[in-house]
Amino acid sequence: MLTNIMYVTIYVTDLDRALEFYTEGLGLEKRIDFSGRDGRFLTVGVPDSPVQILLWSLAAAAGQPGNVGQQAAPGPLILESDDLRKDFEILRQRGVTFEESEPVDYPFGVRIEAVDPDGNRVSLRQQRKP
Repeated sequence: MLTNIMYVTIYVTDLDRALEFYTEGLGLEKRIDFSGRDGRFLTVGVPDSPVQILLWSLAAAAGQPGNVGQQAAPGPLILESDDLRKDFEILRQRGVTFEESEPVDYPFGVRIEAVDPDGNRVSLRQQRKP
């Protein structure tokens, strides 16, 4: 029986640049950084969460930038916040790029899309309190 999500993969073109974005920009923690015969195995994660995000090196143009001005699907990674507006200001001060100028209210809560250096969308969400 399946018991846990181990890794979620984000494809990037520059592992060091991606590591800087996900740790210094989004505030995730580096978990594993191992170079082996198959390449570099690099993971990050939300503090106190067992799920790890595998940053995997892939050829140029691996990122999937959002379509500005069009309704788009969420990014491959969705992170939850308990105070998204506050976190948005902190992340913006760290240099994180967003598709919108401010978080947007929705029936389910609040959301905004960040974009990593390869164009991967990172969805940030705050659930509406009952």
